[in-house]
This record gives sequence, C-alpha cells and structure tokens, in this order.
Amino acid sequence: MKKFLYAVSVAALLWGCQPSPKTVTDGHVTVAFYNVENLFDTIQGSNPRDKDFIPTSKKKWNSKRYLKKVNDIGKVLSSINSVDLPEVIGLCEVENRLVLEDLVASSNLKKGNYKIAHIESPDYRGIDVAMIYRPAEFEFVSQEALAVTFPDAPNYTTRDILYVKGKLDGEVYHLFVNHWPSRRGGMEKSEPKRVQAAAVLKKKVDEIKQKDANARIIIMGDMNDEPSNKSLAETLGASEKPNTSGLFNMMYDNHLAKTGSYNFRGNWNMIDNMVVSDNLLTEGKLKTTANDGNVFHERFMEYHNKKFKSMSPSRTFGGNNYYGGISDHFPIYFELKK
Repeated sequence: MKKFLYAVSVAALLWGCQPSPKTVTDGHVTVAFYNVENLFDTIQGSNPRDKDFIPTSKKKWNSKRYLKKVNDIGKVLSSINSVDLPEVIGLCEVENRLVLEDLVASSNLKKGNYKIAHIESPDYRGIDVAMIYRPAEFEFVSQEALAVTFPDAPNYTTRDILYVKGKLDGEVYHLFVNHWPSRRGGMEKSEPKRVQAAAVLKKKVDEIKQKDANARIIIMGDMNDEPSNKSLAETLGASEKPNTSGLFNMMYDNHLAKTGSYNFRGNWNMIDNMVVSDNLLTEGKLKTTANDGNVFHERFMEYHNKKFKSMSPSRTFGGNNYYGGISDHFPIYFELKK
C-alpha cells in the first residue's frame, strides 16, 4: 500500500510540473512585420558588403547611430498596439542574431521578454529575415530555412524564407517570413526571381495543407511585389477576397486604395504583404477579419517634404547620406481576436 501511495504522489508531482498550455490572456494577438532597412552592427564581418556599415566607411556607421536605430525600431514596434506589445513580429534586413538580441533588449521591447527565431541566410548583401515572439503567448515548436535558388542563375543568392511552427492558444500555426528579390534592373527583368520565391513558398504551403487541410497559415514579408502582381496573385494564389479554399491577402484593400508601406518617387507601393489562410477568418479560437490588414505609421516615423507637400517613411540613409530616420518602410500588422 505504501508503495502504491508513493507512486501516486510522484505521478501527481510530475503532472503538476508539466508546462501548462500558453493562453492569450487579453483576448487578442497582434502579428506585425517590419522591414527595418539595413539593421547592421558596427563590426566588420566576412561579407564584403559589411564594409559599408563600419565606422571607417563612407556611411560612418558608428555605435551612436546604431544604438539610435535599434531604440527607434523598438519604439515603432512598441507603438503598434497601444495596449500591449505585439505577440509575433517578422523582420527583414537584419544582419545577424546579435542585432536581434540588441533589439529585443532595447528599452521599449525588453518587458516583452521576446525570443528569437533566426537562421543565417546566404544572401549576397548579408541580410536575413527573422521572427521575434513573446513566449508567454506564442509557443515555439520548430523553425526551418527554405532556400530560394534559381536554376538559370545558380550563383545568385538571396534570403531564405523562414518557416516557424508554433502554437497560439493551443492551436498550431505555420508562419513564414519573407524578403523576396528586389526590382533592381527593372520590374520585367526581375519578376521571374520573385515568382521563383513564391513557388518555393507555395510548395511548402501545399505540403502542409496535404497533411492538414485546416492548417492555420500566416505569410508575411517584403515581397517587393504588390498584391496584384504575378508572384502573389497567381503563383502563390493569394486572393483579393476570401474564398474559403485558399489564401487571402490582408493588404489588398490598401493596395486598391493606393496606399502602401513604401514610397518610391512619390508613389505608394504595397510591397509589404500579410497573407493568411482563409480559415483564420472563419474558425478557430482566434479569428481575424478581411479588412484588418493595416499599415502603421505615426508622425515620429515620417518624413515630410515641405517643397512637394508629401510624406514618406523617414529613412536612415539615402546612399551614403545619413538622414537619421528609422526605416524606408512602414510596418504592417493585423490582429487575431477571441
């Protein structure tokens, strides 16, 4: 009898030590994405491009400028939700894990106790994508780098797509952070590279859906394409309206309204995209709505050109000229609510 009681008490103790499922305590989750415009540290690395971001370079990238940028990015991200810090944030144009550690330790973000999901990319510029998340509400399961390669240009290297699997309120989510090839060389010439990036992503999404038709999927990133472009609308299949059978682009309304996250020569471009599986609008413990894709900006993030009476994101650099701004993009976000 004593042995039986001992066994029961040990089992009870072990059961009591099991981690409890993470729950969304305040009823909503903010998912954000931000292209932070070349967040490099000041240390010379092995990548030749890294020479642009050291104190002796033409950019004169020093500790004072770096710390200002880190703190400014933290201020932006902490301002997206006036009630609480975002639970999940995708990032692009980060150099390495070190800059991510400095960012999550910055004064405006440190109370979120963010953890980092990041895998070094082979990108020729030396920049990566990453995700930071609040472990109290997002339960990390795994991460994987999806390589984007080009059969017709085997020596061209770009950012991997970061695939993170995790749980929100006990439900599994599949999140993808992207930064597709730029439009350098012109839209027509560069488009096939973004179509290829979309094809790599679509293949993985299809694999997930084959295993679980009700998989909850969130795709975010700087695609360097707008919602109606071929890579997103055709290759990935992110639709303008929810159709209950695929993917829906949360930023389509912004695109149609000719607003955006990036301003190129006075024209707004919606090149930062947030795509979700349609079931996020109809089922599950947490749901969103079709018109909930948002571009976030406040006065301290903006540059106002008095001569042309125009506004754009306040960028850090223009070539080698230091402007002291935060980023040449505005962040985007949406919310999931109970």
